Amino acid sequence: MSRAGAAMPRPLLGRLGTVGVYWLFIAPALLLLASFYFYPLFGVLWVSVTEPKPGLGNYALLLSSAAVEHVLLTTARISALTTAVTIILGYVVAYALVHLSPRARRWMFLGVLLPLWISVLARAFAWVTLLRAQGLVNQLLQALGLIDQPLQLMWNELGITIGMIHYMLPYAILPLYANMRGIDVRLLAAARGLGATRLQAFARVFLPLSLPGIVGAGVLVFIFSLGFFVTPAILGGNRILMIAQYISIQILEVVRWGLGAMMATVLMAAVLVLMALLARIVDFRRLFGAH
Repeated sequence: MSRAGAAMPRPLLGRLGTVGVYWLFIAPALLLLASFYFYPLFGVLWVSVTEPKPGLGNYALLLSSAAVEHVLLTTARISALTTAVTIILGYVVAYALVHLSPRARRWMFLGVLLPLWISVLARAFAWVTLLRAQGLVNQLLQALGLIDQPLQLMWNELGITIGMIHYMLPYAILPLYANMRGIDVRLLAAARGLGATRLQAFARVFLPLSLPGIVGAGVLVFIFSLGFFVTPAILGGNRILMIAQYISIQILEVVRWGLGAMMATVLMAAVLVLMALLARIVDFRRLFGAH
């Protein structure tokens, strides 16, 4: 009996060890990730250095092509402005959410989350209806006597920025709210007890403690803004090109695969650098409300 028992195969855990079993479980996910994510990314990188001929000629355009530099600067400018305004508005809304009653907070959360359930395409065309020359905004301003002629609110960077801010607000509000919920309100009470006004308690206690949320939400909004395609295409009318539109044009219309792949690689590298910076500055668990 003992020999038979000794001849029996050991359990899987005994043969592979705990670490081996873990790797066995995640192997299918790693295989899918390598096949459908890393391999295509490597293909994009390969095309960027081989088309139309091997070398770094496509990357040299970053310093020599006025068109490429214009697209990069436009993308950075619109993304930075979108991030700044979104964080300011998101901070106000998140601060209100933290201090509202539970019932009012639920209704306000519904207003924050509702845009996430609507297609980005539908939201972009809704802004077209509002911002066009005969749209509601211009009609209201003319009815109030504030303007004589319709304002140019579309086909420019202003229209793109408005649409992007509307889209990105929930992505700023939710991280900011999660961060603010982790701030101990007794610190504010202690500051008030020591003679600070409400404004001083906010500026010297609450605002510094919420800085990780501001930085984290800002980097997330900026990263998302870099890759916008639908909103700039509709509200910019192809007059203002951001990097995602430029990549699409180079690959689908001009058929300059190498240049398009190079721009995609630059965009991917920028996102990875920003994510690494965010990971070093902000604790992701604290940012999203985990303990």
